[in-house]
Amino acid sequence: MPRRSEGAIHVARIKSRYKDREYESHILRRSYREDGKVKHENLGNVSHLPPAALEALRRALAGETLVSAEDRFCVERSLPHGHVQAVLGTLRSLDLERLLSRERCRERDLCVAMICQRLIAAGSKLSVTRLVSQTTLASELELGTVSEAELLSAMDWLLERQDRVERTLARRHLSHAHGSDMDGFVLYDLSSSYLEGRHCELGAIGYSRDGVRGKHQIVYGLCCSPEGRPVSVRVFEGNTADPATLQDAAERVKDTFGVKHVVFVGDRGMITHARTVELKQLGVGFLSSLRAPQIQKLTVAPGYQLSLLDETGLCEIESPEFPGERLIVCRNPAVAAERARKRQALLEGTETELAKVKNMVQNPRGRLHGAEAGKIGERAGRIINQKKMAKHFTLTITDGQFAYQRNQAQIDEEAALDGIYVIRTDQPAQRLGASAAVRAYKQLKVNERSFKQMKHTLEIRPVHHRLAERVRAHVFLCMLARHVQFELEQRLAPMLFTDPAPHSPTDPTRPAERSRSATHKASRAGQPSPSEHPAHTLADLLSNLATICENTIRIGDTNTRIVKHTEPTSLQAKALELLGLTTNK
Repeated sequence: MPRRSEGAIHVARIKSRYKDREYESHILRRSYREDGKVKHENLGNVSHLPPAALEALRRALAGETLVSAEDRFCVERSLPHGHVQAVLGTLRSLDLERLLSRERCRERDLCVAMICQRLIAAGSKLSVTRLVSQTTLASELELGTVSEAELLSAMDWLLERQDRVERTLARRHLSHAHGSDMDGFVLYDLSSSYLEGRHCELGAIGYSRDGVRGKHQIVYGLCCSPEGRPVSVRVFEGNTADPATLQDAAERVKDTFGVKHVVFVGDRGMITHARTVELKQLGVGFLSSLRAPQIQKLTVAPGYQLSLLDETGLCEIESPEFPGERLIVCRNPAVAAERARKRQALLEGTETELAKVKNMVQNPRGRLHGAEAGKIGERAGRIINQKKMAKHFTLTITDGQFAYQRNQAQIDEEAALDGIYVIRTDQPAQRLGASAAVRAYKQLKVNERSFKQMKHTLEIRPVHHRLAERVRAHVFLCMLARHVQFELEQRLAPMLFTDPAPHSPTDPTRPAERSRSATHKASRAGQPSPSEHPAHTLADLLSNLATICENTIRIGDTNTRIVKHTEPTSLQAKALELLGLTTNK
């Protein structure tokens, strides 16, 4: 007969009912076998213990080793993960991985890593080799150890696929996109970025949009869809003029990308009169505006009154200087008032300084009293040239004599064109109405925003590469990163300072107005209510998501490890929900 002391001890849960009430008790028991039957010996009642203590006692008696979390659990590694999940998840939802290569390969994973790293924490290619392992980006893409040589080789691999990638992006966003009337419209603009060193064959001294003088630079033209999504980029030598790049862009969109009905939207410095002739020969439409001298020489119908613009804001005219084209005259009252104010201030300031010169000539003790005409003219010329008022004043200068007066006719002629700009296009009114043409031209602002983001957030500059092909690959990488960033901004708009639905005024010459939701968002950005989240910039929101970490935990001195993700806050959960991503556990 076995001794009872040899039986297993456990905690038994016993339920009993008395009348209409049910009772539950926890009994400490020893189980043993006697005469082939299992019997139990009650050792004590532990029902008074709290539930956590009961569970610990039950697990300890079952043979588990219970340890203190503080003493026995070790967090081996904690890597930022939330921003990687957001950026990489958005990139994959855009199908960019498969667009780069249908089959997974080392080069594709490295290119995806470089695109994502631009959004997470931009830096040089050498820094990427270190930064990818400081987040979960390396593990998500199974990169392992990354070398700089591998990244440069992957850039060469990517450049070979640029045409195919851009062709697909153009098919998605330029032709037959959402059934829009703006299908085939391309927003095109040019910018520049400076290089480090003077050994790149593309580098040259040119007009710097960065405001950096004396350094070699490159020029790159960006094609965007009507809503502002980048689809194509090309790099040119640093001294290339804006109009010289237009024909290449037009041929690329029409022939390489296969977009049949193409309309290029560019500013007055890009689409010059000579370039419109080239575009017409290529069968490409255009939408641009006239330069100030062209507006001044414009011939319009007799009796045409600019005062009509005060009522309508815009109107269409015809001019023999531009046969077969539509000219849309617009007037912005706010710009007109500001230009009138500035001109008046400059006129008054110039008169004040010219009065001082006149006093120096007439006063017997003045510096210019009795001076030669050349010396007097030199002093007066410095004043009117400094303020660019020479055309608005008539100066009378002789030896020992100086007089001036306003050229009122010239002033009135310039004032008549205050706030006036003229849109020109060859598109028929059936396809592009007057208001739509003005709005399409104003959309060039999205190219400027893309350039700003590529230069500052994505750090396209300074360019450290020397080989021309590497420079082109670097710019293409930054464009793809901007493509992903644009999608992030679109999806996260409710949580950003972006106005998701700005009011479009009936008169397109008027400034856009904030929507009610955007006004409310801006007013509550500082101190939101408990049920709302504060508005963020995209960079701040990604930094917030980075606090979602992937934690690797080792149990005691064993080799057992578990991976746990930080539980997201309500703000982080909302951001991931807007991106269509699930929360990792």
